[in-house]
Amino acid sequence: MSERDVTPQGPNFTIRPRLVVIIIVVILAIVVVMSSFYVVDQTEQAVVLLFGKYNRTTGAGLHFKLPFGIEKNYNVPTQVIQNMQFGFRTEQSGVNTTYSSRDYPEESIMLTGDLNIVDAEWVVQYRINEPRNWLFNVEDQQKTIRDISQSVINLLVGDRTIFDVIGSERSNIELRGQERMNALFDYYGLGINVTTIKLRNVLPPAGPVQDAFEDVNKSIQDMNRFINEGKQAYNKEIPKARGQADQIVQQAEGYAAERVNEAEGDVARFTSVYNRYREAPDVTRTRLYYEMVEDVFAEEEGTDLIDRSLKNFIPFKPLNSGSSTIPGTTGTNQTGGGNQ
Repeated sequence: MSERDVTPQGPNFTIRPRLVVIIIVVILAIVVVMSSFYVVDQTEQAVVLLFGKYNRTTGAGLHFKLPFGIEKNYNVPTQVIQNMQFGFRTEQSGVNTTYSSRDYPEESIMLTGDLNIVDAEWVVQYRINEPRNWLFNVEDQQKTIRDISQSVINLLVGDRTIFDVIGSERSNIELRGQERMNALFDYYGLGINVTTIKLRNVLPPAGPVQDAFEDVNKSIQDMNRFINEGKQAYNKEIPKARGQADQIVQQAEGYAAERVNEAEGDVARFTSVYNRYREAPDVTRTRLYYEMVEDVFAEEEGTDLIDRSLKNFIPFKPLNSGSSTIPGTTGTNQTGGGNQ
């Protein structure tokens, strides 16, 4: 009986050297393409190194570089405002921001100029403006920012009393802190610019001291409120009283002017009459007498005037009557009059 080989035979496939070369070329082409281009976002700038040495800085867009790691790019977010928190940490930001319950006394506890202790929390916001300096001038950028910020704020707080730090000098500390930090960061060539420093909470240490300071602050607020209410009442009543005083003065001045004008008019009228009297005394005397009689009997009706001796009527028309008096007759009323 003859033997037969029953071992399963594999596929008849031979790897040729040409196929291996094609596969290697394709892989190399893919690696070259993928390592020859890089993308820079709108908020970034890219620092390109040639054999580990700075070569150029590029802006946003698609860029070419030498493949196989000959050139490497490092994208830096230069248009993003970054922040660093001191004395507290944010766990989740948003509409309902949550903060860590852990305290950081090594960052927030400071000594003031009047030897009091204050617990201050603040935020530093900065933007990278020199990506090359940011990458290569300082070994640990975050630690450098944190150390310089703490030293500057401690210095500014230590130059002021606790009441100034808590109250009126807060905005000044923020402004001066921004200026000093930018000067130091420029000196060390960190490549950033501090845009904002915001003191978040500035309080005495928790405990009896903080309670006492809160009572003092409440008292100061009440004092300022009473002062403002007093100023408001003053501003309301004083102008009103001044207006009334001005009104009374103007009324008195008007009355004085009226009396002076009336007196001057009487004087002018008397002077005029006197001048007429000097020119013709008899005529003026008679006219004045007639005017006096008319004034006396102005409200009387049906009255005739006769002379004192009743010899004849005065040749007047009856007072307040449209008809003339007829000499030789008597009127309804007879009244004695004086002779001129």
